[in-house]
Amino acid sequence: MSWFDAQRRAGRTGRLRHALLPVLLAGAFGAAGPARAALFEDDEARKAILDLRARIQASDDAAKARMAELVAGQTQALEQLRRSLVELNTLIEAQRGELARLRGVQEQMQRDVAELQKRQREGVNVLEERLRKIEPQPVSVDGKDFLVEPEERRAYEEAVAVLRTGDFDKSAATLAAFIRRYPTSGYLDSARFWLGNALYGKRDYKEAIAVFRALVAAAPDHPRAAEALLAIANCQVEMKDVKAARRTLDDLLKSYPKSEAAAAGRERLGSLKG
Repeated sequence: MSWFDAQRRAGRTGRLRHALLPVLLAGAFGAAGPARAALFEDDEARKAILDLRARIQASDDAAKARMAELVAGQTQALEQLRRSLVELNTLIEAQRGELARLRGVQEQMQRDVAELQKRQREGVNVLEERLRKIEPQPVSVDGKDFLVEPEERRAYEEAVAVLRTGDFDKSAATLAAFIRRYPTSGYLDSARFWLGNALYGKRDYKEAIAVFRALVAAAPDHPRAAEALLAIANCQVEMKDVKAARRTLDDLLKSYPKSEAAAAGRERLGSLKG
Protein backbone atom coordinates (compact mmCIF):
# COMPACT_ATOMS: atom_id res chain seq x y z
CA MET A 1 0.00 0.00 0.00
CA SER A 2 1.36 3.45 -0.93
CA TRP A 3 1.60 6.43 1.37
CA PHE A 4 -1.26 8.15 -0.44
CA ASP A 5 -3.51 5.07 -0.01
CA ALA A 6 -2.72 5.09 3.70
CA GLN A 7 -3.67 8.75 3.96
CA ARG A 8 -6.97 8.17 2.24
CA ARG A 9 -7.73 5.19 4.51
CA ALA A 10 -6.91 7.20 7.64
CA GLY A 11 -9.22 9.99 6.46
CA ARG A 12 -12.06 7.57 5.90
CA THR A 13 -11.54 6.11 9.38
CA GLY A 14 -11.77 9.57 11.03
CA ARG A 15 -14.90 10.45 9.12
CA LEU A 16 -16.40 7.10 10.01
CA ARG A 17 -15.73 7.74 13.70
CA HIS A 18 -17.53 11.07 13.71
CA ALA A 19 -20.36 9.66 11.62
CA LEU A 20 -20.89 6.59 13.83
CA LEU A 21 -20.95 8.50 17.09
CA PRO A 22 -24.41 10.09 16.69
CA VAL A 23 -25.75 6.94 15.06
CA LEU A 24 -24.60 4.82 17.93
CA LEU A 25 -25.94 7.32 20.43
CA ALA A 26 -29.19 7.44 18.58
CA GLY A 27 -29.32 3.69 18.51
CA ALA A 28 -28.51 3.55 22.17
CA PHE A 29 -31.13 6.04 23.26
CA GLY A 30 -33.72 6.41 20.56
CA ALA A 31 -33.93 3.29 18.40
CA ALA A 32 -36.05 1.34 20.88
CA GLY A 33 -38.39 4.24 21.27
CA PRO A 34 -39.58 5.89 24.44
CA ALA A 35 -40.67 2.59 25.92
CA ARG A 36 -37.15 1.12 26.05
CA ALA A 37 -35.14 4.36 26.79
CA ALA A 38 -35.80 3.98 30.48
CA LEU A 39 -34.13 0.56 30.52
CA PHE A 40 -30.65 2.08 30.04
CA GLU A 41 -29.04 3.66 32.97
CA ASP A 42 -26.39 6.35 32.87
CA ASP A 43 -23.57 3.86 33.60
CA GLU A 44 -24.46 1.66 30.72
CA ALA A 45 -24.59 4.67 28.40
CA ARG A 46 -21.19 5.82 29.55
CA LYS A 47 -19.89 2.28 29.13
CA ALA A 48 -21.17 2.13 25.57
CA ILE A 49 -19.62 5.50 24.82
CA LEU A 50 -16.30 4.48 26.35
CA ASP A 51 -16.36 1.21 24.46
CA LEU A 52 -17.05 3.04 21.22
CA ARG A 53 -14.29 5.51 21.94
CA ALA A 54 -11.90 2.65 22.70
CA ARG A 55 -12.71 0.98 19.43
CA ILE A 56 -12.30 4.27 17.56
CA GLN A 57 -9.02 4.92 19.36
CA ALA A 58 -7.85 1.41 18.53
CA SER A 59 -8.74 2.02 14.92
CA ASP A 60 -6.87 5.34 15.00
CA ASP A 61 -3.87 3.68 16.63
CA ALA A 62 -3.89 0.93 14.03
CA ALA A 63 -4.10 3.52 11.24
CA LYS A 64 -1.29 5.51 12.79
CA ALA A 65 0.82 2.41 13.22
CA ARG A 66 0.18 1.41 9.63
CA MET A 67 1.03 4.90 8.48
CA ALA A 68 4.21 4.89 10.56
CA GLU A 69 5.06 1.52 9.04
CA LEU A 70 4.44 2.89 5.57
CA VAL A 71 6.47 6.02 6.30
CA ALA A 72 9.30 3.87 7.66
CA GLY A 73 9.13 1.71 4.54
CA GLN A 74 9.15 4.75 2.32
CA THR A 75 12.03 6.22 4.31
CA GLN A 76 13.95 2.96 4.00
CA ALA A 77 13.21 2.83 0.28
CA LEU A 78 14.31 6.42 -0.13
CA GLU A 79 17.49 5.73 1.82
CA GLN A 80 18.18 2.67 -0.32
CA LEU A 81 17.53 4.76 -3.40
CA ARG A 82 19.90 7.45 -2.11
CA ARG A 83 22.62 4.87 -1.48
CA SER A 84 22.04 3.43 -4.91
CA LEU A 85 22.35 6.89 -6.46
CA VAL A 86 25.53 7.52 -4.49
CA GLU A 87 26.95 4.20 -5.66
CA LEU A 88 25.91 4.96 -9.22
CA ASN A 89 27.53 8.40 -9.09
CA THR A 90 30.66 6.85 -7.63
CA LEU A 91 30.71 4.30 -10.43
CA ILE A 92 30.16 7.01 -13.05
CA GLU A 93 33.00 9.10 -11.60
CA ALA A 94 35.24 6.04 -11.59
CA GLN A 95 34.36 5.36 -15.21
CA ARG A 96 35.05 8.98 -16.09
CA GLY A 97 38.41 8.74 -14.37
CA GLU A 98 39.19 5.53 -16.24
CA LEU A 99 38.15 7.09 -19.55
CA ALA A 100 40.36 10.09 -18.83
CA ARG A 101 43.23 7.76 -18.00
CA LEU A 102 42.69 5.74 -21.18
CA ARG A 103 42.45 8.94 -23.19
CA GLY A 104 45.75 10.06 -21.71
CA VAL A 105 47.29 6.68 -22.52
CA GLN A 106 46.00 6.91 -26.10
CA GLU A 107 47.39 10.41 -26.54
CA GLN A 108 50.74 9.32 -25.15
CA MET A 109 50.76 6.33 -27.49
CA GLN A 110 50.02 8.62 -30.42
CA ARG A 111 52.91 10.87 -29.39
CA ASP A 112 55.17 7.85 -29.01
CA VAL A 113 54.18 6.53 -32.45
CA ALA A 114 54.77 9.96 -34.02
CA GLU A 115 58.18 10.18 -32.35
CA LEU A 116 59.04 6.65 -33.48
CA GLN A 117 58.01 7.45 -37.06
CA LYS A 118 60.12 10.61 -36.94
CA ARG A 119 63.13 8.65 -35.74
CA GLN A 120 62.57 6.04 -38.42
CA ARG A 121 62.48 8.72 -41.11
CA GLU A 122 65.62 10.29 -39.72
CA GLY A 123 67.28 6.88 -39.60
CA VAL A 124 66.29 6.17 -43.20
CA ASN A 125 67.63 9.56 -44.27
CA VAL A 126 70.92 8.95 -42.48
CA LEU A 127 71.17 5.48 -44.01
CA GLU A 128 70.42 6.80 -47.49
CA GLU A 129 73.02 9.52 -47.03
CA ARG A 130 75.60 6.94 -46.00
CA LEU A 131 74.67 4.74 -48.95
CA ARG A 132 75.03 7.70 -51.30
CA LYS A 133 78.57 8.12 -50.01
CA ILE A 134 79.56 4.53 -50.70
CA GLU A 135 77.29 3.24 -53.46
CA PRO A 136 78.14 3.74 -57.14
CA GLN A 137 76.34 6.67 -58.70
CA PRO A 138 75.13 7.02 -62.29
CA VAL A 139 76.73 9.87 -64.23
CA SER A 140 76.69 11.08 -67.81
CA VAL A 141 79.79 12.78 -69.23
CA ASP A 142 80.44 13.63 -72.89
CA GLY A 143 77.49 11.50 -73.97
CA LYS A 144 78.68 8.48 -72.01
CA ASP A 145 76.64 6.95 -69.16
CA PHE A 146 78.37 4.90 -66.46
CA LEU A 147 78.60 4.26 -62.72
CA VAL A 148 81.28 5.76 -60.49
CA GLU A 149 82.17 5.67 -56.82
CA PRO A 150 81.26 8.84 -54.92
CA GLU A 151 84.92 9.56 -54.13
CA GLU A 152 85.86 9.01 -57.78
CA ARG A 153 83.23 11.48 -58.91
CA ARG A 154 84.35 14.04 -56.36
CA ALA A 155 88.00 13.74 -57.45
CA TYR A 156 87.15 14.20 -61.12
CA GLU A 157 84.90 17.19 -60.55
CA GLU A 158 87.49 18.86 -58.33
CA ALA A 159 90.21 18.36 -60.96
CA VAL A 160 88.07 19.88 -63.72
CA ALA A 161 87.08 22.74 -61.39
CA VAL A 162 90.78 23.58 -60.90
CA LEU A 163 91.23 23.75 -64.69
CA ARG A 164 88.41 26.28 -64.95
CA THR A 165 90.26 28.58 -62.55
CA GLY A 166 93.12 28.84 -65.06
CA ASP A 167 95.68 27.24 -62.74
CA PHE A 168 97.08 24.93 -65.44
CA ASP A 169 99.99 23.60 -63.40
CA LYS A 170 97.78 22.48 -60.52
CA SER A 171 95.07 21.23 -62.87
CA ALA A 172 97.56 19.14 -64.88
CA ALA A 173 98.92 17.59 -61.70
CA THR A 174 95.43 16.89 -60.33
CA LEU A 175 94.16 15.32 -63.57
CA ALA A 176 97.31 13.21 -63.96
CA ALA A 177 96.89 11.98 -60.39
CA PHE A 178 93.24 11.11 -61.11
CA ILE A 179 94.22 9.04 -64.17
CA ARG A 180 96.83 7.16 -62.18
CA ARG A 181 94.37 6.49 -59.36
CA TYR A 182 91.43 5.45 -61.59
CA PRO A 183 92.97 3.92 -64.76
CA THR A 184 89.73 2.10 -65.64
CA SER A 185 87.33 4.93 -64.75
CA GLY A 186 84.49 5.89 -67.03
CA TYR A 187 85.91 9.40 -66.72
CA LEU A 188 89.26 8.32 -68.23
CA ASP A 189 88.80 9.60 -71.80
CA SER A 190 87.32 12.90 -70.64
CA ALA A 191 90.08 13.24 -68.03
CA ARG A 192 92.70 12.73 -70.78
CA PHE A 193 91.10 15.43 -72.91
CA TRP A 194 91.14 17.97 -70.05
CA LEU A 195 94.67 16.94 -69.05
CA GLY A 196 95.79 17.63 -72.62
CA ASN A 197 94.19 21.08 -72.41
CA ALA A 198 95.90 21.76 -69.08
CA LEU A 199 99.26 20.76 -70.55
CA TYR A 200 98.60 22.97 -73.57
CA GLY A 201 97.76 25.81 -71.20
CA LYS A 202 101.09 25.42 -69.42
CA ARG A 203 102.80 25.16 -72.84
CA ASP A 204 103.95 21.60 -72.38
CA TYR A 205 103.04 20.88 -76.00
CA LYS A 206 104.96 17.64 -76.39
CA GLU A 207 103.28 16.04 -73.40
CA ALA A 208 99.92 17.46 -74.47
CA ILE A 209 100.28 15.82 -77.89
CA ALA A 210 101.01 12.47 -76.22
CA VAL A 211 97.90 12.72 -74.04
CA PHE A 212 95.64 13.76 -76.95
CA ARG A 213 96.98 10.92 -79.12
CA ALA A 214 96.30 8.44 -76.31
CA LEU A 215 92.69 9.65 -76.22
CA VAL A 216 92.20 9.30 -79.99
CA ALA A 217 93.84 5.87 -80.06
CA ALA A 218 91.84 4.53 -77.08
CA ALA A 219 88.47 6.06 -77.95
CA PRO A 220 88.23 7.18 -81.60
CA ASP A 221 84.44 7.41 -81.26
CA HIS A 222 84.63 9.69 -78.25
CA PRO A 223 82.72 12.97 -78.77
CA ARG A 224 85.94 14.91 -78.10
CA ALA A 225 88.24 12.84 -80.33
CA ALA A 226 87.94 15.34 -83.20
CA GLU A 227 88.74 18.20 -80.82
CA ALA A 228 91.77 16.23 -79.62
CA LEU A 229 93.14 16.05 -83.20
CA LEU A 230 92.59 19.78 -83.65
CA ALA A 231 94.38 20.37 -80.34
CA ILE A 232 97.32 18.22 -81.54
CA ALA A 233 97.56 20.35 -84.68
CA ASN A 234 97.54 23.51 -82.56
CA CYS A 235 100.34 22.12 -80.39
CA GLN A 236 102.37 21.32 -83.51
CA VAL A 237 101.83 24.82 -84.82
CA GLU A 238 103.06 26.23 -81.47
CA MET A 239 106.11 23.96 -81.87
CA LYS A 240 106.66 25.40 -85.42
CA ASP A 241 106.09 21.95 -86.96
CA VAL A 242 103.74 23.09 -89.72
CA LYS A 243 104.09 19.94 -91.82
CA ALA A 244 103.05 17.76 -88.91
CA ALA A 245 100.17 20.14 -88.22
CA ARG A 246 98.95 19.88 -91.79
CA ARG A 247 99.08 16.06 -91.62
CA THR A 248 97.14 16.11 -88.40
CA LEU A 249 94.51 18.43 -89.88
CA ASP A 250 94.22 16.17 -92.92
CA ASP A 251 93.58 13.24 -90.57
CA LEU A 252 90.96 15.32 -88.80
CA LEU A 253 89.12 16.16 -92.04
CA LYS A 254 89.30 12.58 -93.18
CA SER A 255 88.22 10.94 -89.91
CA TYR A 256 85.63 13.48 -88.70
CA PRO A 257 84.53 15.47 -91.77
CA LYS A 258 81.20 16.62 -90.32
CA SER A 259 82.47 17.68 -86.92
CA GLU A 260 82.74 21.28 -85.73
CA ALA A 261 86.45 20.62 -85.15
CA ALA A 262 86.80 19.70 -88.86
CA ALA A 263 85.23 23.02 -89.88
CA ALA A 264 87.72 24.85 -87.67
CA GLY A 265 90.49 22.63 -89.04
CA ARG A 266 89.73 23.64 -92.63
CA GLU A 267 90.09 27.30 -91.75
CA ARG A 268 93.31 26.59 -89.88
CA LEU A 269 94.64 24.50 -92.74
CA GLY A 270 94.02 27.34 -95.18
CA SER A 271 96.03 29.70 -93.01
CA LEU A 272 99.05 27.42 -92.70
CA LYS A 273 102.01 27.93 -95.06
CA GLY A 274 104.79 25.58 -95.80
